[in-house]
Amino acid sequence: MTLTNRPKAIIFDVNETLLDLSHVQNAFNQTFQNDYAFRHWFQLLLHHSLVDTLTDQFHDFKQIGQAVLSMTEEFFGQSLPDEKKQALLQTMLQVKPHPDVEQGLSLLKDAGFRLFTLTNSPDETLKQQMEATGLGHFFEATWTVNAVKRYKPHPDTYAMAVSRLDLLPGQTMLIAAHGWDIAGAAHAGMKTAFIHRKGQALYPLASPPNLTGKTLIELARQLNALPA
Repeated sequence: MTLTNRPKAIIFDVNETLLDLSHVQNAFNQTFQNDYAFRHWFQLLLHHSLVDTLTDQFHDFKQIGQAVLSMTEEFFGQSLPDEKKQALLQTMLQVKPHPDVEQGLSLLKDAGFRLFTLTNSPDETLKQQMEATGLGHFFEATWTVNAVKRYKPHPDTYAMAVSRLDLLPGQTMLIAAHGWDIAGAAHAGMKTAFIHRKGQALYPLASPPNLTGKTLIELARQLNALPA
């Protein structure tokens, strides 16, 4: 689906899209002595956030992260001391931006794009991540699903962001590194752009993104070339 003009607002996913979780991955994999440990925990985190949404419950991402860490211990047949578990969860606050992110955001900001975030993380986690990475100044507002108490890719999460912008869904774009997030935003009527981060892939049965790129810099240049 070719874009003919620029979106009026760009909304970013945060974890893995803007922030590099390799430090978190290394900590989990070393703790459990298994190269699959982080991916197992993170997939459980996403899976059970959707269980909450589908069963009309809501626990924030931090609570679910703690719960599925216990499930991860059981899966790998290990029992970690409480201080070790807390240290592992704290690594989500010790992440850095991907190397291309600051330049990509600068290119978009300098071109006049309005930039926002929408993440499944709770408000306090997002606030600490933005402060620690220094990315906060790029964004007009940083939003989480806590306001609507449904996790992406539920349509209500994207509708909340679009309504706050007072725009039509098709006038906005989600940029994400997760195929499920791209699928959710497209279903909600938004334009989408996919960053091919390592280990990520698009969902073949969903609507394809409007733009794709290996880095945010590449996507920014594509967007900057579009007429306003």
